[in-house]
Amino acid sequence: MSDSVLKPGSTIGILGGGQLGRMLALAAAELGFRCHIYCPEGESPAFDVVAARTVASYENQRALAAFAGSVDVITYEFENVPSETAAFLEEQATVLPGQRALAVSQDRLSEKRLMQELGIAVAPFATVDRVSDLETALSRLGRPSILKTRRLGYDGKGQIMIREGDDAAAAFAAIGGKPAVLEGFVSFTREISALVVRSKRGATAVYDIAENVHRNHILATSTVPASIAPDTAAEARAIAIRIAEALGYVGLLAVEMFVTEEGGTETLLVNEIAPRVHNSGHWTQDGCLVSQFENHIRAIAGWPLGSTERHSDAVMTNLIGFEADDWTPLAAKPGARLHLYGKSETRSGRKMGHVNRIFAKR
Repeated sequence: MSDSVLKPGSTIGILGGGQLGRMLALAAAELGFRCHIYCPEGESPAFDVVAARTVASYENQRALAAFAGSVDVITYEFENVPSETAAFLEEQATVLPGQRALAVSQDRLSEKRLMQELGIAVAPFATVDRVSDLETALSRLGRPSILKTRRLGYDGKGQIMIREGDDAAAAFAAIGGKPAVLEGFVSFTREISALVVRSKRGATAVYDIAENVHRNHILATSTVPASIAPDTAAEARAIAIRIAEALGYVGLLAVEMFVTEEGGTETLLVNEIAPRVHNSGHWTQDGCLVSQFENHIRAIAGWPLGSTERHSDAVMTNLIGFEADDWTPLAAKPGARLHLYGKSETRSGRKMGHVNRIFAKR
């Protein structure tokens, strides 16, 4: 890995042109960087705020090579970049975070095995490649359990709950009969996320822990500070750092966790990791001096990390589908800051923006 420090005026390449790419590009511009977006979609919200764009498939090696030759470092806004694309680009340029983080996060089984290697607790699970595997796993883990595809699942896609009386074969068919993992059901009190940023030189910093609430499998709100014990928050930070160091990670990493409670004692289970800036970190745009987006850019550019200290309490609310149409009262609300993504079409279930409400720090 190159330890070079990018100077202002350098160009950062971003794979993916969605809202995360847009917000990365905005943060990069404030530090004097130019950004070049590469994605297959001709109408992408990030295009509005970048210096250059390439619209081509992730399998187009000629376009990928030209893109790599035009930038000083490459990063990505989503974790499902094809592995062949990442490998090809790493031969042409510096890609951060590196390919190992992508490989682990793209496969739920690899992710869980890494946690086991690190001594980090996860929900009980079993590998499922065929219906007979699922039947065996259900007999061991019990019902309800959650069947999840190993790859390409997000916002509730690629997963199904299996309850008493449900047919195993039908559940396996519902996820396309793809390689999967079965997770034992976890009775958790809350969901949290830890956002850790790690520099090229191995320095780390972690934002305050966010408490997340989902609606229809999509993140609805993130609240900071989370309603957890100080020792639990410290453990969540330590877990995030341990994972980032194990991956040799550079950039912003999100670690989602379940909090369980028994006899007044809180315990953490890692649910999944995301090797990128994360929806549950959007509150940092207005609750911290340096946002998750700026710190990701700082890390991949070789700059010193910015402060992750929170100056305010915050609640981030996603605007899903037509909720964003009520932008006028949201923009007028005291203590709130509206962020819209400039998407050309409003669709039910689509993330169209978010609003950060800021409160005096307790």
